Amino acid sequence: MSVAEFISAPALVLRSLARDPDRPAVTTADGTTLTAGELAATAYRLGHELVARGVTRGDTVALLTGNTPEALVARYAAGIAGARVVNLYEGMSTAVLAGIVASVDTAVLLVDAERYADAVELSALVDVPTVLALGPGPAAVGEDAIAAAAAHRPAEPPAVRIGPEDHLGIRHTGGTTGIPKGILSLHGPYRRVFDVPFGPDGKAPRFLAATSLAHLAGVLSDLTLHHGGSVFLQRSFDPGEVLAAVERERITDLWVLPPLLHRLLDHPSITGTDLSSLHRVSYGGCVASPTRVREAMKVFGPILTSGYGMSEAQNIAVLTPQDHDRTGPDGQLSVGRPLPGVEVVIRSADGAPLPAGEQGEIHVRSHSLMAGYWKRPELTAEVLRDGWLHTGDIGHLDQDGYLYLADRRTDRIIVVGGHVYPSEVEELLLTHPDVAQCAVLGVRDAQQTEHVHAVVVPAPGRHPELEDVRAFVTTRKGRIYAPDALHLVPEIPLTSAGKPDKKHLRATLAG
Repeated sequence: MSVAEFISAPALVLRSLARDPDRPAVTTADGTTLTAGELAATAYRLGHELVARGVTRGDTVALLTGNTPEALVARYAAGIAGARVVNLYEGMSTAVLAGIVASVDTAVLLVDAERYADAVELSALVDVPTVLALGPGPAAVGEDAIAAAAAHRPAEPPAVRIGPEDHLGIRHTGGTTGIPKGILSLHGPYRRVFDVPFGPDGKAPRFLAATSLAHLAGVLSDLTLHHGGSVFLQRSFDPGEVLAAVERERITDLWVLPPLLHRLLDHPSITGTDLSSLHRVSYGGCVASPTRVREAMKVFGPILTSGYGMSEAQNIAVLTPQDHDRTGPDGQLSVGRPLPGVEVVIRSADGAPLPAGEQGEIHVRSHSLMAGYWKRPELTAEVLRDGWLHTGDIGHLDQDGYLYLADRRTDRIIVVGGHVYPSEVEELLLTHPDVAQCAVLGVRDAQQTEHVHAVVVPAPGRHPELEDVRAFVTTRKGRIYAPDALHLVPEIPLTSAGKPDKKHLRATLAG
C-alpha cells in the first residue's frame, strides 16, 4: 500500500466515529457518556491544535493520563498530527518518568485531570517545551488545550500525510538501567490489526476498560470504537465494580490479567451477577493457573480466550474457547496456536530448529515486529536477527502446532502493571543502608501469580523491614518494582559461575 492510500489506525478510528456521530461511544467512570461525534470532533480539533503549536511528523507527544475520555482523545489527536505517542505509566516513580520524557525527546506533554499532581512533580525534574492540560486545571499544569482547540480549530482531519513506515509510538518495558527500554512501533503493523473482525457476531461490542488504557485496554478500545461499539471506563480494577458494570452495561468484552481474573472469581458477588451478556473474556500477560482457568470456564462459560504476545511482536498466538480443554505435560495450558501470518520456531542454544515436543527458545517472525529499541541499536541487534525476534521465552510446540511456555531465558518478572527486571531492583537495594547483599527474583504463588521477592543479607547491625524496603523502592522506582516479600539470609547462595543461585532460592522459598 502506498503512502497516498494508507490510512493510519487513529485516522481509521476517528473516521468510524464520525460516520455514526449519534451512537454512544465512551462512558466515564462517573456515568457521563460522550457520543461518537463528540469524541471525533474533539480529537480532530486537538490534532489541529497540536499541528498549530508546531508538532510535526516524527515529534514525540507524551501522555500523562488515566482512564479518561481525554486520554483517548489525546491518543488519536497526536496520532493524526503525525506524532509518535509515549504513555507515561502509573506505577513508575516520577524520576523514572522524567528519564523517559527526556530520552524520547518529548515535544509536548498532555495531562488529564487524573494526573495533574504527577505533572507538577514531573515538571520540576525535566524541561518539556510545551505542557498542556486536557481540560480545566491548575495554572502550574498548563493551558487547557481542549478548550483552545474548541475555540479555534476545525472538526476535521488535519492535512498530515502518514505512511506505514512512520513512527506510531514508543512503549516502555523493564530494562537493566534506570530508564526502561523503549520499543518503537510503526503505523503499518498496527493498522493491520483493524482488518480482523472484533466483537459479537452481528452486534456492536461493548468493552469494559478496567485496566490501564496505556496498555492493552487502549488497543481493545481502539478496536471497539472502530467496529461500531462502546467503551466503558473504570479508573482502576475493582472486582465488585467490574461485576456490577458487566451486568448494568451489558458488557460483551472484558480483558484481565490472570491475577485479576482470580480476584473476580473470589469476589462474593460473582454468583449473583448476570454474566449472560459476555461474549469474550480475554486474559494473558503472565502465567495462568490451569485450576483457576477451569473454574473460570464453569463461571463464565466457554468464552475464555487466552493470548500470548509481547510488546516487541504484538499478538503471537491465541487459545480459542474451543481449545481450552487442551493441556500439555503436567496439565499445563497451551497459549494457543500462532496467528495467521506469524511464524514460530523453537530453536536450541546453537540456533538449530527443534522438533515438536522439545523445549528451546521461541523465535518469532511476522509483519508485526517492532522497529527496534529506541536509541539502543546494540540491544536491537541482539534480539532482531535476520527478520526473527529472539523472544527470550522458553517453550515447545506440540504435534498439532500448539505452543506451550516453560520459562524465560531472560530474567524478567511479569507483574500487574508491567515488567520488572531484577537487576534494576537489586542495584537500587544495594544503595539502602541496611542492605549488604541482595538477590531479587519472581516467585509464583499457588495461583501462578508472580510476585517480586527480595532476598537480603543485612548490613552489620541492621535489620531491614519489608515496609521500609517497599517504601524505599516505591519512592525511587515506582510501586510495581516494590517487593511483596523480604527474606533475610546470612548469605546469598551462588552458582558455579559465581552468580546468585536463583533456582536454588526459588526452591527454598517454595519449600
